[in-house]
Amino acid sequence: MKKERIVLFDGTCNFCDKSVQFIIKRDPVGHFRYASLQSDVGQELRKKHEIPDDVDSMVLIEGDKAYTKSTAALHIAKKLDGLWHLAFLFIVVPKPLRDRAYDYIAENRFKWFGKKTEEEACRLPPRNIRERFLA
Repeated sequence: MKKERIVLFDGTCNFCDKSVQFIIKRDPVGHFRYASLQSDVGQELRKKHEIPDDVDSMVLIEGDKAYTKSTAALHIAKKLDGLWHLAFLFIVVPKPLRDRAYDYIAENRFKWFGKKTEEEACRLPPRNIRERFLA
């Protein structure tokens, strides 16, 4: 049985949107499905996996496990085409150090990349990718 992998992301964040587009481009097999943290599906998954409210950027749910921050990013990279899977080697770096770098980017993402307007947040992905989105 194939393990379901769901990427939860901040639907209002330009950096998070670009990150999802990056993943989709390097995941032609479709290992991942997607839902915004703000969606009903995202809220249900947050509750089910006990993801704290202060986690507001990207989460990976893989089977019955939920990964956050740098650990989520590295587990996502592990499944990507090209040499991106080699980024998983950074898992040996102590989590507090990895998460400090992740938090710095997450805290500044709106300042550096901006937020989506309501019109932009409602934009639909191409039909062939749309089926990977849960809601």
